Amino acid sequence: MARFDDLIDEALTRVREIMPWDLSRALAAGGKPLLLDVREPAEFELLHIPGSINVPRGVLEQSCEWDYDETVPELAGGRDQEIVVICRSGKRSVLAADMLLKMGFANVVSLKTGVRGWSDYEQPMTNASGEHLDADDGDVLLAPRLRPHQRKPK
Repeated sequence: MARFDDLIDEALTRVREIMPWDLSRALAAGGKPLLLDVREPAEFELLHIPGSINVPRGVLEQSCEWDYDETVPELAGGRDQEIVVICRSGKRSVLAADMLLKMGFANVVSLKTGVRGWSDYEQPMTNASGEHLDADDGDVLLAPRLRPHQRKPK
């Protein structure tokens, strides 16, 4: 039986990752990758990388195809587009990037460490209202919220 981390490790045999500073440099140099945030809408609204679009992991495959309620034209028509997949910590984005590769997207990478790493690197973030958020905001909003009943039994 494969566990979550096993699935990540297996996908990493196919998915290339970039670090926050790599993305920051690429954007500063005028790069225009599609920044695809696969977190849930409530997570995205709290904070995200400016210019990113939100396509939750649960509807990703349909968002990449024409003629679905979830179709996102930038994805459906962008199989050759440079795409950076983003999540909170860099794990869901690896699985999403792997799926995009399987669906024929040619130029896909995952942001290692996700928006947490982006925040730690003190890069720009915004919320749904368009307000600029700093790294301290990111620390609070991205802190783990693991509840006692979610911990592995001893």
